[in-house]
Amino acid sequence: MRNLFIIPLLLLSLTPLSSWGESMDDLVLRDGLFYKRSSDTPFTGELDDQRTRGSIENGKQEGSWIVYWKNGELSSKGHYKNGKHEGSWVYHYDDGRLWSEEYWENAKQEGSWVTYWGNGQLRSKGNYKNGKQDGPWVSYWKDGEISEWETGIFKDGVRIGN
Repeated sequence: MRNLFIIPLLLLSLTPLSSWGESMDDLVLRDGLFYKRSSDTPFTGELDDQRTRGSIENGKQEGSWIVYWKNGELSSKGHYKNGKHEGSWVYHYDDGRLWSEEYWENAKQEGSWVTYWGNGQLRSKGNYKNGKQDGPWVSYWKDGEISEWETGIFKDGVRIGN
């Protein structure tokens, strides 16, 4: 009789802890908050499936997050604070190449931002201050040539010069 209890317990202990977390498929987004399906209480818990790893507190994303493409390549990695981007974030194309490196402070774009074309060429680089483009920005076409149309000097999000 004792063995009947020990065997399932042993098998359960061999199950990875990551499989004990919820998945994004178990949740729904309503009015900016995540809920477990058929629940009216904002979700709190860990997400850990093949594509998403992170935490949700009172319906809002919190702490470190990692998201993968369906093919297993890294899609994005960064932090949330009270459901908003915070700190350094990186994004990748589904083939693994870098798409964007950005920084957020107090839920606003801040500091250096760099984006890349799918062919690996630099697409744009510049800075944000308090959520708005600020200072020199340079944009490039896929072939590496500078795009005069999007290049310039910005202040408070407004282009003030070439």
